[in-house]
Parts: sequence; structure tokens; C-alpha cells
Amino acid sequence: MSSKLNFLAFDLGASSGRALVGTLDNGKISLSEVHRFENGPVAVGDSLYWDVLRLFDAMKYGLRQAVQSVGPNLAGAGIDTWGVDFALLGKNDVLLETPHHYRDSRTEGMIEEVEKIVPHAEIYENTGIQFMDLNTLFHMYAIQKNNPWLFECTERLLMFPSLLNFWFTGAKADESSHVSTSQMYNPQTGDWARPMIEKLGIPTRILGDIVPPGTVIGKLRQSIMEETGASAIPFVAPATHDTGSAVAAVPTLERDYAYISCGTWSLVGIESDSPIINDAALNFNFTNEGGIGNTRFLRNVSGLWLIQECRRVWATKGKEFSFAELVELALKATPFSAVIDPDDAIFSKPGDMPQRIKDYCAKTGQPVPESEGQIIRVALESLALKYRWVIERLDSFVGHRIPVIHMVGGGIQNRLLCQLTADVTGRQVIAGPVEATALGNILLQAIGLGHIGSLREGREIIRRSFEMVEYTPKPDSKIEEAYAKLESLLP
Repeated sequence: MSSKLNFLAFDLGASSGRALVGTLDNGKISLSEVHRFENGPVAVGDSLYWDVLRLFDAMKYGLRQAVQSVGPNLAGAGIDTWGVDFALLGKNDVLLETPHHYRDSRTEGMIEEVEKIVPHAEIYENTGIQFMDLNTLFHMYAIQKNNPWLFECTERLLMFPSLLNFWFTGAKADESSHVSTSQMYNPQTGDWARPMIEKLGIPTRILGDIVPPGTVIGKLRQSIMEETGASAIPFVAPATHDTGSAVAAVPTLERDYAYISCGTWSLVGIESDSPIINDAALNFNFTNEGGIGNTRFLRNVSGLWLIQECRRVWATKGKEFSFAELVELALKATPFSAVIDPDDAIFSKPGDMPQRIKDYCAKTGQPVPESEGQIIRVALESLALKYRWVIERLDSFVGHRIPVIHMVGGGIQNRLLCQLTADVTGRQVIAGPVEATALGNILLQAIGLGHIGSLREGREIIRRSFEMVEYTPKPDSKIEEAYAKLESLLP
């Protein structure tokens, strides 16, 4: 490994984006945030979109800031984003429509429409992906059903981070971890699930080559070099799905662990040598996403989205709370007063989340939380309870009780959630690093460019570079009753 190298990681989440410089020096890694910018859906009529041009402009500003911070000769750059979303390019690479947000309403009812053509079990056999109406497959079918002319004009589909990479470099390449979230990818063949896709009338001619994480895809466009003062930086596709990069940065050399990548979404899973596609995985709605030479076998749980929406709604009513203030209020609230299923459809779309939580509790015959702290407490406890439900099913897949949970991502700054996860699951929780996604992004850049020899070596670097926080389970007599309540609420 070279003595000192600076890499640029663009880490885009559903609520914010960042440009961070990661410095590898003497076997350790450090991070410096050079630019942060807001993100979120833009409503136009009945549709939700991403403001992709503003995001790209913010990323270019982040590149300029990185150049001012460490100089023009960055060793590499990489982009990761949330999963499933995509763009359609027409002739001469024109963007045919503003990319839709994954929570857009156009997919309502599309799972049922698709299953009239391709049965539920056949879709899972071909993709191994959890059924959610936000998946790319159902957005694509909505286009085929309602706006087929768009496909007639389309020359190429690019997943969301691939579009941004294309605008930076001129190179078109979809990376496997992101493609694997689409429910259009066959993890057993390593290619698009073309026969299944064709049954739905979706043209496979628009689907391009898929590259593995760590692939060097191109160098910075000359026009952007001139605009930002950067040199011809090589762009590497890390795991362009943010969870893939986050899991790459889990600081363990062992394999017997579960992970929770905690942010707007919570991704709860294990690393498996191969996809797990069987009746049990289908029945429990587990998903097989691309990892770093392996499969991330996991289940999506609606994460801090619940807290973010509550905070947003209260702000519109003149009550401004920081996330830390909400945690403090929750700490003072009554433990395990009520339970919700965080993944119930009522919580999936933007709206009055506090009222929805109240309505859910009333509908299920439970005490209704009234104060802000009680509402947040119910949401956080319910998340921890759902984590337990997922991890107990993971136990059944690996054939033994998984002893430890590694929690990574921005959500681990919520120490109450971390402790609740330890208490409810009865397992040791190791939290850290907070910036797992950016660190994994940088590690995979360094591996792809030959500066780090392996993922194992990269994880050892993270272990040396950052302190972790350990949470030991604390018994509470109310936990089992609350968990039984959650199980009774699940479909």
C-alpha cells in the first residue's frame, strides 16, 4: 500500500448526500467531510421525483471542495446511492424523464399485475429478491403498462449511481450490487433475468453490461476537470448500492455475525457464500443482494424513516426537534407501552407519521401514544423488535444462534436504538463505524486500484482506525410480552 493516498467518496442517501475525502496513511484511514447537501423527493402532481440535476451539481461542488482541500491529484473517486432507482437514456444520451422516487405511487397494484403474468414463486426463483412495490421491476412494468412509448425511445437503462458515473466520466456501466436490488437480476447466473423480464414485455435491449464492485470504469471528463480544477481522476464503481459498501466496512474478520446497516432503511442480514433461494426464504420475504464476492442475505426493515417523517411533520407545525432531542424525549417515555409493525404499508409513504402511529395503535387495541417522546419510543422499540424477528429467522437459515450483531451507519448515533437492539435480541451489539458506507466505498476504490490487497486487509485497516462501542443486553420483563405482540401483528 502506498504511503499516503486521498480518495473521494460520494455517498448519497435518501435524505442527504455527502462528499468525503478518505486518506489512507500508514495502515490507517481517516475521513473528512468536504460538502454536505440535502436530498429528498420532489412532488409534482401525484408523482415523486429525484432532483437529479441539483444532486449532480452539488456533487461537482463537492469535487471542487475536495480539490481545494487536498489538491487535484486524488487517487480515485466513487459513488454509492440508495438502491432500485434508475434512469432512461434516449438517442444521443438524452435523459428521457426525471428519475422517479422509489416511493412514487405509480407502482401501486403493480405486484399483483406482474404476478398475473409471472407467478410469485417464479419471480423469486429468478431473482431471490424480497417483494416490495418500490423495486425496479414494478416501476419498469408500470412504464410498460402506462407509458410504453418511453421504452420505444429508450436506448439504455442506467441504475441511479450509474447515471451519475456516466455524467462524470462518459462511461456506461451498471455495478452488480446495485443491479441486484432491482428484482431484475439473477444472482445465480450473474446477469439480468432476461427471460423473465421479456415475459413482461420490458425490452432487454436497453440493459447493459454488469461489472463487479471495484471495477475502474473511466476517468473524469475533460469538461469537469476544467470546471473543478481536478486532474483525470479514475472513477471506480465501489459497491454502488450504499448497503453493499456499508457491509464491506463491517470491522470484523469473523463470519459468524449478523449486520444491521442503519439509516433511513435498516438492512438486517448476513454474508453468505452463495444465494439462499428456497421456500423458507420466499415465505419470510428475504432478499439476496450482491456483496463483495458473496451474497448479502437480508431483509429490509423500515428504519429511521419513521423518525425522520415524525420530525418533518412536527417541524411543519412549528415544533423543531433535533434527532438528539427526540432521543432524550424517548428516554423519558414509558417503555414498551405499544408496538407497531414498522413495515406495515401504512408507514411506507410520506405523510403524517405521528398520526399514523397513533391510528395504528388505536386500531390494534393498544394504548395510544400522545407525546412526541412516547411516539418516538414506540417507533424505536418496534424497530428493535422487528430486528429480533429477522435475526431469529437468520438463525434458522445458518442452523445456530448468531452470537453478535454489528450495527453500522448513521443510525448508530442513536444510542437508545443500539441498546434496545441488544436488550430485545439478547445479543452483544458492536456499533461502528458511523461512516461505514463512505469507508466501504473508499476501501473498494483502493482495492480496485491495487492499493489494498483484499477486503480482509481493508477491514483490518478499519479496525485499527476507529473505536467501536459495545452494548450488552439488559433484561426487561416487558420485552417478551412486547415481542409476542409484534408477532401477532405480522401478516
